[in-house]
Amino acid sequence: MKNYIFPLLFLIGFVYFSYAQTVTIGSQIWMTKNLDVSTFRNGDPIPEAKSDQEWLKAGENKQPAWCYYENNPANGAKYGKLYNWFAVNDPRGLAPVGYHIPSDKEWTILSSCLGGENAAGNKMKSTNGWAENGNANNSSGFSGLPGGHRSISGKFFDDGKGGYWWSSTEDGTGGVWLCVFYYNSGDAIRDGGLKKGGISVRCVKD
Repeated sequence: MKNYIFPLLFLIGFVYFSYAQTVTIGSQIWMTKNLDVSTFRNGDPIPEAKSDQEWLKAGENKQPAWCYYENNPANGAKYGKLYNWFAVNDPRGLAPVGYHIPSDKEWTILSSCLGGENAAGNKMKSTNGWAENGNANNSSGFSGLPGGHRSISGKFFDDGKGGYWWSSTEDGTGGVWLCVFYYNSGDAIRDGGLKKGGISVRCVKD
């Protein structure tokens, strides 16, 4: 039976990304939608944490968890899932076969390719969905949406106002580097995030 596991996982990854949309930006190939999976690469389920207590407990125990923004599947259809760092960094692999969670360096390469942090945000933000007419031209095709985030206590923030994406790189202070867009800024901001928080994931091709 074990001889069939790898081919099966490969097939799952192939089928998933046969239907996923990607965009080439410079030398990188990025997904154009946030990750929306509820299992690791090996098929193990990732627990959904709906209540504040479930979310807080997962973070305190350093256990993987995901949720929809405000636990609403309609937000999942639009923004994908929010994951804590323990799901992102799990050795079973969150990204499907052939893709990975981008490092901080890979996010920097992306923004540099688009003119640097002060210019890249407007080229990466979607043309709709941002609050107070904070939409942008999305000339890169990255299609970044304001999916908000979940705090370590389980509260939700910034739907329509902020887009947050994990990197795979810890920041040296117990946190992790993020890429962040805001409705009132054209920047692609390099910022730190807390491991117990809920953040979107965008994958890049291996």
